[in-house]
Amino acid sequence: MKEPIVRKVEKVSVARFYELYRNTLELQLLNSPLGMSRSILQPSINRPGLALAGYLGYFAHERIQLFGAGEMAYLSTLEGDLRRERLQAIFCDDVPCLVFTRNADVPQDVLAMADRFAVAVFRSKLPSMQFMNRTTIILQNEFADSTTVHGCMVDVRGAGVLITGDSGVGKSEISLGLIERGSSLVADDMVRIRNIGGELIASSPSLSRGFIEIRGIGIINVTNLFGLKAFRNEKRVDLVVNLTDGKMTEMERLGLERRMTTLLGVEVERVNLPVAPGRDMTRLVEVAALGQYLRESGYDMAGEFNRRLHREIQQNSKKPY
Repeated sequence: MKEPIVRKVEKVSVARFYELYRNTLELQLLNSPLGMSRSILQPSINRPGLALAGYLGYFAHERIQLFGAGEMAYLSTLEGDLRRERLQAIFCDDVPCLVFTRNADVPQDVLAMADRFAVAVFRSKLPSMQFMNRTTIILQNEFADSTTVHGCMVDVRGAGVLITGDSGVGKSEISLGLIERGSSLVADDMVRIRNIGGELIASSPSLSRGFIEIRGIGIINVTNLFGLKAFRNEKRVDLVVNLTDGKMTEMERLGLERRMTTLLGVEVERVNLPVAPGRDMTRLVEVAALGQYLRESGYDMAGEFNRRLHREIQQNSKKPY
């Protein structure tokens, strides 16, 4: 498998955040859209209570600033020049945007100062913790390192299998056979992979989502042929099955040597399966996936056989000739 090109995200525009997730987060823009051009630089939320209290050391100004019930209560105790000074200190630090939760009534002086510094102010109906949980997941996805791999991604009985190999080796045909056996297609041809919290999550580009190309037949919509269970939006990569025409070593024949491949800095087990006339590759990929599932559950089939073999050798060595 060729070394994939890694796409790193260093910022997310406030405009993109609002347009894509305003329904999920129940967001409403309260002031001028001039602040939409600003960027979120960190995939986290900051509650600016200390900044309102006048302490700006370690102020996480690159994050979304969340005003919940506590921040609103403290803000209401500030008056006059002190209030303007504390608010201005926050706005002067190039914050990406402000979000007020629980459908709070945002003070007019906050909106006026936000317009002055071109910072977007949003209001959400969600409670603070619910907003933080949803937004953290969204930002982790947005900032995740990603790459695109040529192959097929299939959910085989709960195990996420990325099938790779040279063009024309039969990746799509094997995937179709797995779908007929009850597996679910995630992506065909182009597989998008993201590193989210140390896990590799695979999905399909929106254009080809739910479709698979079979040479000689054409484009197939798997949900139309096999039902809704034949497709899922995303799946964790648990195993890479690389289809090859090379010969297997003795160690590979026994399955004792565990090979790993690295994607986006995460190691994933890899199995090399030689393609040859007469081999039921669909069944072999399914068995490889089930074997991986058992290993993750704590049972190693090849390891058990090897232990039995060693015990047999030791016992026979003790027998008199």
